[in-house]
Amino acid sequence: MKVKVIGGGLAGAEAAICLAERGVKVELYDIKPRTFTPAHSDENFGELVCSNSLKGNDPYTNACGLLKEEMRRLDSVTMKAAEETKVPAGGALAVERHAFSAYITGAIKNHPNITVICEEIKKVPDDWCIVATGPLTTDSLSENIQSICGGQLHFYDASAPIVSKDSLNFDKCFYGDRYGKGGDDYINCPLSKEEYESFVDALICADKVILHDFEKREIFEGCMPVEVLASRGRDSLRFAMLKPVGLTDADGKKYYAVLQLRKENVEGSAYNLVGFQTNLKFGEQKRVFSMIPALANAEFLRYGVMHRNTYINSPDCLNADFSLKSNPKVFFAGQITGVEGYVESAASGILAALHMYRKLKGLQPIIPDNTTVCGALSAHISAATDNFQPMNANFGILRSSDIKIRDKKQRYAYLAERALQNIEKFKQELQND
Repeated sequence: MKVKVIGGGLAGAEAAICLAERGVKVELYDIKPRTFTPAHSDENFGELVCSNSLKGNDPYTNACGLLKEEMRRLDSVTMKAAEETKVPAGGALAVERHAFSAYITGAIKNHPNITVICEEIKKVPDDWCIVATGPLTTDSLSENIQSICGGQLHFYDASAPIVSKDSLNFDKCFYGDRYGKGGDDYINCPLSKEEYESFVDALICADKVILHDFEKREIFEGCMPVEVLASRGRDSLRFAMLKPVGLTDADGKKYYAVLQLRKENVEGSAYNLVGFQTNLKFGEQKRVFSMIPALANAEFLRYGVMHRNTYINSPDCLNADFSLKSNPKVFFAGQITGVEGYVESAASGILAALHMYRKLKGLQPIIPDNTTVCGALSAHISAATDNFQPMNANFGILRSSDIKIRDKKQRYAYLAERALQNIEKFKQELQND
């Protein structure tokens, strides 16, 4: 039996490989390299559009790190690719994005059970398929999905600029990670109070790209443009991406605000402005961001961009196994389901594939326990709600502990250990059948 996977992003790649590894013949459809969406430019699959960071890597202190560990135990190709292509990023897992996508593409194209078809799918098939077309689904398919799912929601997502390391003023910046962790993985660009306030004033007044149907309520909090956050209060950036806490130079000097730059590639020749997602016009990005002393003469290798992401109202139309309520042979995966983030999208691809495989075998779905991040995200996309919104991995979505632990670090460590025990039980249940 053949199944179709529509979309070659992280969710689609995970789904295709997960099924193929279990002996299922997969036809993977994607419009690349014949056509690209406004946000894509790399002909490889699994392209990282916004940041090259997959966020925190420690499962005991970071929920996204916990999700990564759950995925490793479920044989995730995203985690394998990240391990092979990672670049230093302190406590985060960051990758060289082109090498990362190339790894995933090779895993797909070299698999004997996967056939890649460069073709636009304009209608959701009635037979076995996984729709993983992401937040930038083509217009024709988007309209068809809307007719099936009874309406489509949307929000705006933004990416940060990338600058050349050689163009930085190293008299005005220093290496180091927060609280001395991670060695020299980040370049820190400090600002005095006066420099910070001048920067914020310029940022708020800078010209922005006009989005015709843009509404502020549609901005997803996890990808808030820096200029929108700055408009919420003069000190808002100092409590967010310009937070100076835990950052001191070699002389132990503390600063009023600090911008961190993170490596984009293994060579360390390109760095992205951490947290600086933006919708400013390109010329304004150059003018305003160059007000940060270390970036006064910065060469911008890529400017930040903003684009509309779409997602379905999953609780109305999806089951906890990511299958369509109106057609149990059709599954959805990735950001289009309302999971937000690279890792979360990839995880949903694994889950959708595992559930489909069981149905193909005539078995009942096994939903991971909501003490795991995988299970909590499954519950999020299927639990009835009046205001469904995209969700990142976080400890708050896990089922609370019966044991009251006041210390946050100890509580997170307990939740992580419980999650890893239960993901192992989930894995064992799958293997038993």
